[in-house]
Amino acid sequence: MTSRQCSLWPTMGVCLLFAVAVSSAHAQQGAQRGEWRHYGGDEGNTRYSPLDQINADNFSDLGLVWRMKTDNFGPEPEYNFQSTPLMVGGVVYSTVGTRRSVVAVDAGTGEYLWMHRLDEGERGSAAPRRLSGRGLAYRDDTASGGRGQIIYVTPGYRMVALDAVTGQRIPGFGVDGIVDLMQNMDQDIDPLSGEIGLHATPLVAGNTIIIGAAHVSGGAPESMRNTKGYVRGFDADSGARKWIFHTIPGGDEFGNDTWLNDSWRYTGNTGVWDQISVDLELGIVYLPTEMPTNDYYGGHRHGDNLFSDSIVAVDLETGERLWHFQAIHHDVWDWDFPCAPVLVDVAIEGRPGLTKVIAQPSKQSWLYVLDRETGEPIWPIEERPMPASDVPGELLALTQPFPSKPPAYDRQGVSVDDLIDFTPELRAEALERASRFGMGPIFTPPVVADPDGQYGTLMLPSTGGGTNWPGGSVDPETGIFYQYSFTQVVSLGLVHDAERSDMNFIRGNPAGVPAPERDLTIRGLPLVKPPWGRITAIDLKTGDILWQVAHGETPDNVREHPDLQGVDIPRTGRIGRVGTLITQTLVIAGEPGTFMTPSGEQGAMLRAYDKQTGAEVGEVFMPVGVSGSPMTYMHEGAQYIVVATSGGGVAGELLAFRLPE
Repeated sequence: MTSRQCSLWPTMGVCLLFAVAVSSAHAQQGAQRGEWRHYGGDEGNTRYSPLDQINADNFSDLGLVWRMKTDNFGPEPEYNFQSTPLMVGGVVYSTVGTRRSVVAVDAGTGEYLWMHRLDEGERGSAAPRRLSGRGLAYRDDTASGGRGQIIYVTPGYRMVALDAVTGQRIPGFGVDGIVDLMQNMDQDIDPLSGEIGLHATPLVAGNTIIIGAAHVSGGAPESMRNTKGYVRGFDADSGARKWIFHTIPGGDEFGNDTWLNDSWRYTGNTGVWDQISVDLELGIVYLPTEMPTNDYYGGHRHGDNLFSDSIVAVDLETGERLWHFQAIHHDVWDWDFPCAPVLVDVAIEGRPGLTKVIAQPSKQSWLYVLDRETGEPIWPIEERPMPASDVPGELLALTQPFPSKPPAYDRQGVSVDDLIDFTPELRAEALERASRFGMGPIFTPPVVADPDGQYGTLMLPSTGGGTNWPGGSVDPETGIFYQYSFTQVVSLGLVHDAERSDMNFIRGNPAGVPAPERDLTIRGLPLVKPPWGRITAIDLKTGDILWQVAHGETPDNVREHPDLQGVDIPRTGRIGRVGTLITQTLVIAGEPGTFMTPSGEQGAMLRAYDKQTGAEVGEVFMPVGVSGSPMTYMHEGAQYIVVATSGGGVAGELLAFRLPE
């Protein structure tokens, strides 16, 4: 393995190339002025609002005041509506539908004001990241005589700038309001086969727009050669490229020596498919990167593979790397960073004054907490020796980083102690099923799927987390971080299939083994114990977990399971993609699936918890589970909560809740 350069801490690739001027402390304060101008509430993705009209005493009194259906925004309905809308100046903006249209609606009534639609034809239908995406960005250009702008990325990977009042494209931006993101990316990209796009929203930071890149999920890629996920900054007035950051370093760039055998030349991915954060005062952009091509086999990319699975801090104006932290060396578990870094200023115990912190949730259920000026870990991160792989051609990293604080907020690794034990019979079946797989602590390597041996390696957290794209949230007043996570076991087995890929191994199942024999459920129940979904509160001042609660009602198939009648099972929580919203007194989160409520209705709940204790203080019925993250705003004296819902055969819609007048 190659040595790690410029390291001030064992797992850090920290190499400071600048001197940060001392400035007055200015914490990220969440959404301001009763609006919601950014995907995460503010540029630091705190997902916090100080509004308090809705509280523990009245949360359950919330009523549905308007709803916006998305069925007709595209050639067919969308059943995975992930948007977090924005609210600026009394107008709610969102991407919607299978064509990723943009709509503006009245914040008080949901009345449509305008709609923008771009038919991209074959390029749109061939895109790897389709549907409505996760939303859009707002640019305040009123100081220069503008009326506000909406910036979004189409499924076909074009950036579009719209007039926020009319929905018309901005003529001076790019070509007739459009910048083709497949151009000017330091590589040739075919618009139909290039396999690059973006679900995340752009980040507008002053006069710069930062755009990441996403690809097709990489468990079984056709080739070791793929498009590279470079990150770029664009001039917000003209749409011209200002800078580009090569997430896979070129031949003369720092980090190139972590790609052995010239693998940097053909390896792709390593983009930023999730949200990006910025500290405008420091002028630093924080990029949470993904892993390189092939999520589970690295035999064609030996080395630590910078800047994969890293937080990379770059200069806002130039894109120059300032420092980086790599959380996984040579990832073969698909544990890339899935969500936004969260920025907050905290009085860390044992440190003077306020520390400018970056808190990065992860699929592996660690919260990485660093000084965002320098990249220094707030608490020690230890490099621990790791076992080698027995997969032919694979060379794993000799060590992996283990944070000392905070503790993992969800389960890591799989042992017999994790298997269900509701009844002795279910326990015995779980032990027998698990015996066909490998088990071990976190970072246990994948194996070649063998019908006469191990079918795969059981893994917790799963390839989706832990944490996924909704990410976490923080209260900037208290320094308490809130994170939803889920517990779902998966198996990692590799196969050689020359007809599907030119790679030595891709993810697959053992030949000839029927699906029921390798299924990770027992009589329809998950193989591992609940809770299967939880919310955790972490005190960033000390690195301690304050509380955890199961989030999501026990599924009907568990409550009504014939083998569990008479068995006392506490609320199990639900597996899904759930975002948390923090207000002055509450943690608010929706359920990702439905259940039969006590009233006899099939639906889900939007739940509220006390921020300090985790006690549930209210719930509001929804006809279907959440698929986007909630946001809140104040309009004409009333506080609203809006959330995207979809799934289970129900097309996407926005639901807006408010207290009775």
